Order: sequence, then structure tokens, then C-alpha cells
Amino acid sequence: MRPRASTVTKVTSVISCPVTTSVCALAMSLMFFMPALAGPTREGQAAPVAHDALTAEALYVQLGNVGLDPSRVYLVRDASLDREDLHISLDDGRIAFTRNVLGRVTGAFFEGEGEILLVPPDQAERSSMALFTGSAILEEKFTSAYLRFNDDTFEQLQPALRAASDAQDYVGRLDAAARNLAGTDALRLLLTFSRSLPSPDGVGSQVAVTAGDEDRFLHARLQNQRRGLFDVYFDSTLAEQISVGQLNRREGASYYDMWTSFATRSSRLLPNRTEASGRKFHREDKVEISRYEIHANVTPPENLTAETTLDLQVRRGGDRTLLFELSRFLEVQAVESDGKPVEFIHNPSVEGTQRARRSNDVVAVIFPQLLQSGQRLRLRFKYSGSVLSDAGGGLLYVGARGTWYPNRGMANAQFEMEFRYPVGWTLLATGKLMSRPGTPKPSSSNTAGSEQVSHWQTERPIPLAGFNMGRYVRAVARAGKVEVQTYAAGVEHAFPRPHTTVTPSLSPEGAIPAPPFEHPPDLVPPQVPSPARNAQSVAEKSARAIDYWSSRLGPFPYSSLALTQIPGPSSQGWPGLVYLSSYTFLQPEDRANLRLSPTADVLYGRLMQWHETAHQWWGDLVMWRSYRDQWISEALANYCALMMVENDSPQQFAAVMDHYRQQLLANNKEGMPLKDAGPVTLGIRLSSSRFPTAYDEVAYGRGTWLFHMLRHMLRDAAGPSVARLPARSNAAGGDELFWQVLRRLQERYAGKEMTLSDVQEAFEEQLPAVLRYENRKSLDWFFQGWVNGTAIPRLRIRDMKFVPRGATAEVTGTILQEDAPDDLVTSVPIYAVTGTRSQLLLGRVFAEGHETHFRLTAPIGAHKLIMDPYQSVLAQVR
Repeated sequence: MRPRASTVTKVTSVISCPVTTSVCALAMSLMFFMPALAGPTREGQAAPVAHDALTAEALYVQLGNVGLDPSRVYLVRDASLDREDLHISLDDGRIAFTRNVLGRVTGAFFEGEGEILLVPPDQAERSSMALFTGSAILEEKFTSAYLRFNDDTFEQLQPALRAASDAQDYVGRLDAAARNLAGTDALRLLLTFSRSLPSPDGVGSQVAVTAGDEDRFLHARLQNQRRGLFDVYFDSTLAEQISVGQLNRREGASYYDMWTSFATRSSRLLPNRTEASGRKFHREDKVEISRYEIHANVTPPENLTAETTLDLQVRRGGDRTLLFELSRFLEVQAVESDGKPVEFIHNPSVEGTQRARRSNDVVAVIFPQLLQSGQRLRLRFKYSGSVLSDAGGGLLYVGARGTWYPNRGMANAQFEMEFRYPVGWTLLATGKLMSRPGTPKPSSSNTAGSEQVSHWQTERPIPLAGFNMGRYVRAVARAGKVEVQTYAAGVEHAFPRPHTTVTPSLSPEGAIPAPPFEHPPDLVPPQVPSPARNAQSVAEKSARAIDYWSSRLGPFPYSSLALTQIPGPSSQGWPGLVYLSSYTFLQPEDRANLRLSPTADVLYGRLMQWHETAHQWWGDLVMWRSYRDQWISEALANYCALMMVENDSPQQFAAVMDHYRQQLLANNKEGMPLKDAGPVTLGIRLSSSRFPTAYDEVAYGRGTWLFHMLRHMLRDAAGPSVARLPARSNAAGGDELFWQVLRRLQERYAGKEMTLSDVQEAFEEQLPAVLRYENRKSLDWFFQGWVNGTAIPRLRIRDMKFVPRGATAEVTGTILQEDAPDDLVTSVPIYAVTGTRSQLLLGRVFAEGHETHFRLTAPIGAHKLIMDPYQSVLAQVR
């Protein structure tokens, strides 16, 4: 799965994840993309409002426009701000604090000599820091700092402050800059300070402004000549409380480079932090949404009008404000809690085209009282806007697939949805098609005059809901009891003409429905492709995949699967509903006319459709825990799909795997190999100004290779195997242990979230004795060195000797492991050539460090050793 691209993050790919919502929780999105969140846009200093009359909107405006206070300008010396691992010192300079908001100081502007010291806790984070700064430790002088906080920082600094002269000049010079920067943190501070808003009767505040150690926030925007501007965050409400990053532009696009992000020292020492990396990156959401009821009117080609009702229960009380995702292109008319209007903030003071550039996909709901643990609420949102577009060819593009209804990220809930839309269109949605209320029989739709009505209900809790709409032709196939339906139309206006070279990425997902290439205007296609003509074969292809995986992973999670065509090169797999690119509906001759590269031909001809179908198990039924675990769903879906490709064509499978390897080894414009962007566990942080598409290549490419390595380790451990070059087929069997592990994961985590440590535990439970490094039933060596690492070593054998020992021969040699860390451990399969071309697996050798000596037994007649002939290790090919 992939997160939605932020306004400061550019992510481009071709096969998608099941969801484009935020990374598991809005809090994590706020941490990653805080600089992108638009604050209030009103000009000038916000006028103070009496506390008893203060509304949430007025408070938000004050927080987003607060300026400096001329009466609070000081000289500062030898002051420090310490937040466990984070140390900021204000050595010598001048500081001006902001005006009060609700009687509290919330910010300051410093100029002078200061220093920051931050030591990331592990190798992956130190490498990430070094990628952007050239040093594993952040130790930087700075000359100015804009600070924002919600705690007692002002009081803490008092001993280091002395009265300063010319305060008016200092404030006059910096006040405008301070107010411009204030909007960045307004929404985060609203979460804290809304607790102190007056009660509905207007009498006083409910609680103190701050909430102790459970809600401490500090944002420091620092500047020096070498680094420019960069951000340092401490937020106690997040699972990773400390983060450092910088907004950068590259070739016209904006990226937020996350230098490092990690949990504080005290959090790392808490019990039950059992992730493979020694950290636990998840905090349970404060509220649980159990049910959605959505009534939507869809008016092509653009408009959606909807009412969404949410049933939720408060897990941890104490807040007044909750954040929900909702598209910036929708306008909220009203929010009600248990039938009573409540205050909300969505796209404040942002008009017209400015909304796309400056706004965000977050709506804040402010409740009249503090929420109490165990409290049950029913919220109703009324909203409308333009979130669709007509792509041509009978296809609509739903641009807000994950944010067309208010949600708090991925979390399982029941959905009941009713759609009204014009006659002549077909609408498909997640869930099971039910009868219209009051009618006795199910039908695809019910017509009321010129309007159709369809009613959908989920069969089990699902992480998110969506719909698609077009002028489709329908085809049906079956996989046992599962009905597979395909809905296809024509091709979109932007679809390329034939005789055009197509070289898309093999890593899944594209956020914008535009082709990755252009066509010459003077070429006329011999025949316009017709996805509708190929609808039946597409349905049968997914039905075949469902049969294949149902017998290995467990039953298909839903009673039916709808494959619906969407414009552009991207696809997405959602619960029971797949958004499938027009390119996957092409017949072989259509792809030939487009002159697809061999790997792109595999992508659109087989892999993409099967990848999205596999997401029904990986990503939709079994979800991920945090952004660091997100790659697991993508890699498992991709590798399950590739195993089907391997069944049909081992040569195509090998070509795709080699493509992934070559992508990882390819250099960026600075001459750095893409693999150095970081390990798979960095998730969306991999994509940066240094490596704009790294999430795709690393999460999908390296992630797929990691499961390929685990599969072949288990396969080789099952017993000696004899094969003939050039390849052994998956159809020959031997994958029982691998499938047992995957099925166990499905059974344990169906309807739940899965972590990296869960995956490691499942493979360790099945680990044969011959795969136990240092005689330990542990895969720490693999998950630390390969999953949390970036190496692609170069392997070769030296000093081979065959010494006859009766009926066998003793084989010795040395494995050289180059271009790899000294502590990298690799399980390397060694084969002996025993006949003309026959090969016998002698065993696997744990290569550790640069040189590893081995001793194996081979049959008499063996005359040559071959290391990893079937490319089961992610290594550089000589």
C-alpha cells in the first residue's frame, strides 16, 4: 500500500497499493508533512478575542497569525531546550517571544549563536541522516530559530533571559516573518489549546491549557549558512516523537526530505517494544470508528454530494478536537454530534484554485465538551464538491478515492452506502450489492425516474471504502463460489496511439491518470484499443488467481470481486473492488502496437492485475501496523503475483527480478546507487529529493527480493534437489514451507494489523535446522542485515578444491562477499555440476563478512561448483 502524495512529496509509479490514505494515522501524516499544512491565510495580526467568547475558528486564526510581543524581547545566554535525545542550545543572542494565546506564550524568534545535537539511535537512522547531511550525527550551529511550543518552554528559559534594548526595532524587523511561519503549526496547537475553549454555556475554560507530558510539542525551524532552513520536531503524542527534515525542490517538484525519525530514549526502553529493529512505532488511535453510513449523490462529470454518519467510541479521553481526512476539493456544510451542530475547521480562508495549492485534506471537529473514555458518539458530516472528472471513453476518474468521506486513516469498520446517480452509468462500490430499501429483490440498481439507486453493505469490517463509475460493459467469471466481475469501457482521451515506446516503472502506483509517455501526432492507430472486448479474459485471469491463492493462503475474503477500469497507468486493489488501469485491458496485439518493453509487457499483461488481486489478502484482509511495515503488504502481493508469472513463464519471472535488481543498482544524477536511499523499513521516507522514486524501487523491488530469498532458503532446506540449467520451475513444487508461513500469517492477522516482527516470528517458527545460523532458531541475521539493510553484495568463490574421500569428495573453498558491510550474513546456495549439465545442491553456506571458508561433501564425479545458479540471492551478477 501507498500513502497519498502530499503537496510536498512527489511520488510516481504505476501499480498501486490498496489505499491512498495517510500512513495509518493522521498523526503520522502531520509529522511527515507538517510544512505542507496550510494555516490561516488572513493578513495582519489577529485581534485578541475575549476568552469567554472565543470560538475554535477564532483560536485557530490566533494560533496561525500570532506575532511577536515587544514587551518580551530579551538577551539570552547559555540556555538549553532538552527533549531526551534532542538538545538545542541558545548560546548567545536575542530572543523575542510571541503574544499570548489563551494566556500562554506559544512561540519565539531567536537570532544569535545556537547549536543542535541529535544522535539517531540505530544504523538505519544514522545512515538516513548521513544521506542528507553527510554525517551520521546532527551537530550543527545555527544563526536563527523560529520556535513553536505548547508547554512551559517560556518559563523554562526565564533564568537565562536578560532585559534587552531596542525591542521595537527587533520586533519590527521579525514580526512579519514570525506571523508567516505561525500557520505551519496552528492545526497541531489547536489540538492542545482547544481543550481550554469555553464550555457551551460560555462560562470559563474546562482545563488548563497544557496536558502535561502526554502532550508536549516543540517545533524548531533552524537556519544556518550550510544547511539553509530545516525543521526539528518533538511531539510526545506520536509514536516517533523526534524527527528532523527539510523541504527541498528538485526539477520543479517539492519534496520533504525526512533526515531522521525515531522514538525517544524513554519510549525505546518501554516493555513490549519487540519490533525486529528494537522499536515499536504504533500508538492506538484515541477513537474507534465501528460503522459508516453514507448517502451520496453522484452527478457526472464532477460533483459529489454526501452525508456520512460515523459511529465511534472514545478509547482515550481528554481531547476536544479530532482530525479527519477529507478531500480539500470538498466543502463541508455542517457537522453534527448526536444530532447537535458542532464547530469544524476545513480549508479556512482558502478560495478557488488556491485550495489545491495551499490547503490540505484534513478537517478538524471541535466538540462542546472534553471527550470521555468509553463515550459513544454519532457524527454526521454534510459536504459536497468536485472530486471527479470525465476522462473520456465512458470513464470517470475519482480523484479522491481515499478521501471522499471523512475517516481517520485505515481502520476496520462496517460500511453501509447508498448511491444515487444518473441512468446510463454503472456504479460499483466496496461491499455487497443489496436491494434498495423497501424493495424485495437485489438488483444492480433501482431506477427512480432519471435516477438510479444502489445500496452496498460490507460483509465484514474493511479498512476503507470506495466506488468507481463509468459506462461499462460487464463480464463475469467464477472462482469456486466467488463471482469475478469485470467492468470495462473505451479508452480515455489521453490514451497513447500505437507505435510509441513505453517504458514505465515496474513498481506499483501512479497518483495521476496520465500516460507515462507521449505519442507522435502524425501516427494513426490501425485500430483503437477496446478494453470492453477484453473484459472477459481479464475476469478469467483474476478468477484463476483467486483459485490459485485460495488453496494456498486461505479462502477469498469476500463473496465477489469487481474489476473496474480506470484511466491512466495506475491500479489499486481495495476490499472486493479493484481499480484497474486501461493498459491492463489491452490485448497482446494492442501492447505490441504500443511497442512495450519486455518488462512493461509483463507488467500490463500479467503482473499488475494479479498484484492488485493479491492485495485482497495482503493489505485489505491483513493490514500493516505502521509506515515502516507498509512495504510488507506490497512485497507479498507482488511476490504472490510473480509466483503465478513464474508458473506460466520462468523466463519472464527471471527478467522481472533482474529488472528490480538493476533498478536498485542504477545511479541517480549524483552518482549514488538507488539502493542507498535506505532500507525497506523507511517506507515513504525513501522517496526524497535525492531519490524521487525510491519508495517504489525499494519497497516493491527489494521487498520482493527479500521474500524471494526467504522462499528459496526454505525450499533448499526441504532436501537435496537435482535440476538442469538454465532454471528450475516453480511448478516442480518444493514451496510447501513457504506457503505454510504465508497461510499462518493470514490466519493469525486476518482483519488485524501485521508488523515486521510478526513476519519474522512466523518464518522462525518454520525454520529448519540447516538454516539456523550459529545454531540459533533465529532470523535476526536476515532481518537485521537484509531487511533493515541496503546491501547488494558481490559474491564469488575462490580456492576451490575437490579431494576424493571414498565414495564421495570433499569440496572446500572460500566465498568472497564484497561491496557489503562487515557484519552482513548471507545464506549462499552451492551447487555441484555432476553430469553434462546436471546440478546437485550441496548445501547452503552462511557467508559472513568479507571471506568465509566452507567445506561440503559432493558425489564422486562432481567437477565444478556453481554459486546460486538460480538467482535466489539479491547479489550483483558478475
